[in-house]
Parts: sequence; C-alpha cells; structure tokens
Amino acid sequence: MIKENEILVTGGSGLLGGEFQKLMPKAEYPTHEEFNIMSHDSQVKWMKSKNWKFFDVLVHLAAYTSPPKVKENPILAMNVNIKGTISMISLAKFLAAKLIYLSTDYVFDGSKGNYNEHSPVLPVNKYAWSKLGGECVVRMYDNSLTIRTSFGENIFPYEKAFTDQWTSRQSVSIIAKKIVRIIKEKPDLTGIIHIGGDRKTVYEYARESKPDVGRLKRADVDFKVPRDTSLDCSKYKALFEEE
Repeated sequence: MIKENEILVTGGSGLLGGEFQKLMPKAEYPTHEEFNIMSHDSQVKWMKSKNWKFFDVLVHLAAYTSPPKVKENPILAMNVNIKGTISMISLAKFLAAKLIYLSTDYVFDGSKGNYNEHSPVLPVNKYAWSKLGGECVVRMYDNSLTIRTSFGENIFPYEKAFTDQWTSRQSVSIIAKKIVRIIKEKPDLTGIIHIGGDRKTVYEYARESKPDVGRLKRADVDFKVPRDTSLDCSKYKALFEEE
C-alpha cells in the first residue's frame, strides 16, 4: 500500500487538487510559488527544504486547462502542459517514483464517442493537442499512468450547457475519489486508463446539480468543441468489480 506522506501532488490549489487534499491530507501539496513545474531550481530548492524527502508517487495535476485561453496563448500551454510535464518526468525518474498524469477526453476527435484506451487519438483544439503532447512524453517513462477523464465543479458553474455535446463527465468530488482509489489500491497499474460516468449530454450532466441551467449549442462558441468524447470506462470498472 502507498503511504500518503510519500505522495507528491502538483496543482494542489486547483479544482481537483482541492478535492485531493480532503481525501489525502497527509500528501505533499507545494504551491506554485514554492514549486514551479517549469523551474528546476525551484524544485531543487523545495526538495532541499524537505531534506530530500522520499516520494513514491508523483501525481501531476498542474496544467493550463481553458480551451479559449489556450487558443489565445498556445505558447504558454506548450510550456505548462508539455515542458512542465517533461520536467515532472525528470523529477519522477530522479526520485525513482511512479508518475500519474492527468489527461483529458478531448484527445479524441469526438466523431463517435465511447472511446476506449486503445482508440485512435486526434484532438480538435489546441488545449487537447497540448495535453496529448504531455501524454506522449509520459509514455516515454515506463513507471507511469495516464488517466483520461472529464470533470467539473460539484455544482455546474455556468448559465448554459451544451445540448449537442456528449460526455462521461462527473463532478470533481466523484472523479477525485476514483483517482485516489487507483493510487492507493492499484499501485502497480501503468499505461492508460479511462475514468468517468455514463454517456450523456453536457446539458443532462449540468442539470444534475443545476436543474434550471440554460441550453447552448456548440456552434454558439468561437472555439472548437468535439461532439462526443464519451469514454469507455470498462477497464476501471473491471479493476474494482463495478457494474
């Protein structure tokens, strides 16, 4: 079993990182100011402050995740999502630690849905390309696990939701529990795994926490939104004997 105090998590101040801190309070969650994923010097300084503490698992959650903002600033996305991930792989290798990388269902083109771990990838926007770039470099490190998923705030935060986009998205609290379960109960799992719920429209997903949410079409926004990125999560279900 993995010990919580031997887990290092980047992106601890983010939405998913906040849920992690509730579930694994003894893990280490350095702030961006004290542990910059793009700065080797920053990482060394923080590690020295911890007396070069042993870590068995590095969970890499830090990322630049907004598709519209990535469209405006792709260079920053490349630096954070690809170069930053390379930096975390180097640190994991130095520590002889397992690396867990959080990816996205947007690595698929959305033409059919129900994608499994072996389905061909073809992103439709720059955010997803940057996350796929992270996936590619993670696969160069054998002791790694890539988790593809989709999650949102526990209460849907927007006024409208897509009625013509299908997803396996779940609330962040549910996804966090599933990831932590993998970390703690399946420490030897490597490769790629999909995590999510049943296929539904984003509108249907949003109504679960916000019944009065409005309707929105993909054509109403000025960035590319894939039609159906729902995931086949049967591998996860089989691991934990879920229906």
